[in-house]
Amino acid sequence: MSYQPAPDRYKNAPFHRCGRSGVMLPPLSLGLWHNFGGVDDFATARELIHYSFDHGITHFDLANNYGPPPGSAEMHFGKILREGIGAYRDEMIISTKAGYRMWEGPYGDWGSRKCLRASLDQSLQRMGLAYVDIFYSHRPDPNTPLEETMGALATAVRQGKALYAGVSSYGPEETRKAAALLREMGAPLLIHQPRYNLLDRKIEEGLVKVLSEEGVGSIVFCPLAQGQLTSRYLEGIPAGSRAARETGFLREATVRENRAVIQRLREIAEGRGQTLAQMAIAWVLRLPEVTSALIGASRVSQIEENLRALDHLEFSPEELGEIDAAPRAANR
Repeated sequence: MSYQPAPDRYKNAPFHRCGRSGVMLPPLSLGLWHNFGGVDDFATARELIHYSFDHGITHFDLANNYGPPPGSAEMHFGKILREGIGAYRDEMIISTKAGYRMWEGPYGDWGSRKCLRASLDQSLQRMGLAYVDIFYSHRPDPNTPLEETMGALATAVRQGKALYAGVSSYGPEETRKAAALLREMGAPLLIHQPRYNLLDRKIEEGLVKVLSEEGVGSIVFCPLAQGQLTSRYLEGIPAGSRAARETGFLREATVRENRAVIQRLREIAEGRGQTLAQMAIAWVLRLPEVTSALIGASRVSQIEENLRALDHLEFSPEELGEIDAAPRAANR
């Protein structure tokens, strides 16, 4: 299937420098955590990737276990590349990760050199790539020396299987130590991928300061709090939604607990002339340490809405104060 990208794809696509590196990332990146696996519609997955690239989203974020089943998102992505868009590989940043359970036995999980090296080789094979741009340690491993985990990332860089090293969900001091180790190994830490949104501001407690001091960029995941910071849950729990499922990370009780705060945030967003989702994305991008926001999508219309967040990224001091006060205002 032939593919010709939009000729004006970079016309209105501002790019941000990732930390103190030479890498530029789009303000929005597409995550393939959900909706790109073997149980999902392939044609829809292809449409989402093509639409993203046509609108300046050049960064595609994967992990070894994305699916379901695990590995199938990488397989689908590889097939989409081979169908045509792969001709533009040099215009893309492609990342993958390892660190969560991928195969049985003691070597298919966590952060040992054995696990990370084997997982990267498998990911490259599934996607049909010679290298990824970023290879992440998906989570810190309490039982593996940090030197070993970072050594595996540095080896991947030295071998050309990854251009840059990244970490995800590491705490402030773990990140500082990881950055120091990778610097000594000649493969500086490019990027951190933490969770960050209007309902989860933990990274402000120390990680943001470390990123700034170390010159490390960041791409935040779950900027919409798994759909909570959209219109989806404002009036209830829709059947078939993530919160309605018995399995998954989002629970119905969490949505109900946050609803009053979310409704207050929607009021602030409407006062800015934005949807709640658009304000939530603009808000995470307000920090200079946040290089990109990682969005997910099941429909093109969702990407289209999220891109419109870039039309209004500025916040007045009064708006930021109202956002900070939303939890208190909601509980009055």
